[in-house]
Amino acid sequence: MSSILIASVPAPGHVTPLLAVAENFVMRGDDVRFITGSLFAEKVAATGASFVPLPAEADLDHRTHLQTFPERAKLKGVKAIAFDIEHVFARPAKAQYETIVAALAAQPADAVLAEPVFVGAAFLLEHPRPARPPVVMCGVVPLCIESRDTAPFGMGLPPARLLNRPRNAALTAVNRRVVRRANQVVNDLHREVHGNDMPCTMAGWGRRADALVQFGVPSFEYPLSDAPSGLYFAGPLSATGSQAPLPEWWSDLDGTRPVIHVTQGTVANADYEQLIEPTLRALADENVLIVLATGGRPLDTLPPLPANARAATYLPYDELLPRTAVYVTNGGYGGVQYALRYGVPIVATGGKEDKPEVGARVAWSGVGRRIRSERPTPRALRRDILAVLNQPGYRQASQRVAADIAAAPGFAGLADIVDRLAANSARLTTEDSASSAVLD
Repeated sequence: MSSILIASVPAPGHVTPLLAVAENFVMRGDDVRFITGSLFAEKVAATGASFVPLPAEADLDHRTHLQTFPERAKLKGVKAIAFDIEHVFARPAKAQYETIVAALAAQPADAVLAEPVFVGAAFLLEHPRPARPPVVMCGVVPLCIESRDTAPFGMGLPPARLLNRPRNAALTAVNRRVVRRANQVVNDLHREVHGNDMPCTMAGWGRRADALVQFGVPSFEYPLSDAPSGLYFAGPLSATGSQAPLPEWWSDLDGTRPVIHVTQGTVANADYEQLIEPTLRALADENVLIVLATGGRPLDTLPPLPANARAATYLPYDELLPRTAVYVTNGGYGGVQYALRYGVPIVATGGKEDKPEVGARVAWSGVGRRIRSERPTPRALRRDILAVLNQPGYRQASQRVAADIAAAPGFAGLADIVDRLAANSARLTTEDSASSAVLD
């Protein structure tokens, strides 16, 4: 039995895939602890893992972001991005690190698994290898390591056909100015802890991790000529689709009309005018069946539904997606990957966080179309949804990615990497102890 310590910032898109990881480790008999925010305590407990709370300064609630940081409401564009990186990701790093250290002091772990923006895990890497457990970065968002072959993460720019590396170098220089303050905050915190500068930027710590296991497949990621040797692709490791009961209108999905599924996920779903409402308007007169999920919001909060639309708070994805012709989304990584499991072509709109990167990969990989706007017009949605529906190349590309996902090792691949690192760590610790005994 191994001891596994998992760590995530308290954000649904980051925690949810790691809940599935925790449950799988528990099922094979491992002792699992999960560091995250109090909002997820019950969900962690439901996996069989032990919940380890973050301290107040790192226990941020995404639902009350503007109440926590009222000054954020006045910011837009680059300034808003820089603010979020500094206050949401950079400043909690020391508290995150101290939580990891306290957990390891209470009970040693054979491995620490952390997602990319849990920057406190990067601080652990400063300890010499025999004195710490291996650290595995779990790629729960699109691959976000710095590379000469890609633009800075967050810009949503696929590789350029011409002058790609010069473009990326120029954009990286600009981006470093944007995140300069956040990186300085992390560097200062690192100096407080270790007495020396952070050896890399916030975005660069994945290259220093003992392994980087991306929860995706290479066909949905940009090729990197400078990829680290410790990069592995496990495929999506999300939990199974919603176990929601079939709605009373389920028999309407009888194959007589193509099903267009539209969702804004479970987080960015407060404003239906971003995607659901314009999609309803775009397709109201088309010979399709629009199926939408509110992500938990009451159905009476929806705008009036046209005759060809059906709605539910949640839907059983493993039943719905095999019947779906086009998946329309605001770009959540988990939802897009779930659609790709079933070879469903995609229309992804713009958004915040990692959503521009997801949309860029949808277009680059050929599995669908990307609308850059966070508030697309009905006209733009109708154009791209019908194009994806009627042009077979999109579904063919999505089916190729689906085949890659089916062939990916999944949790078994992640567990094998963790086990190998843990075994090597035990060997290093034994050798270090033996050397110390000889010196003594």
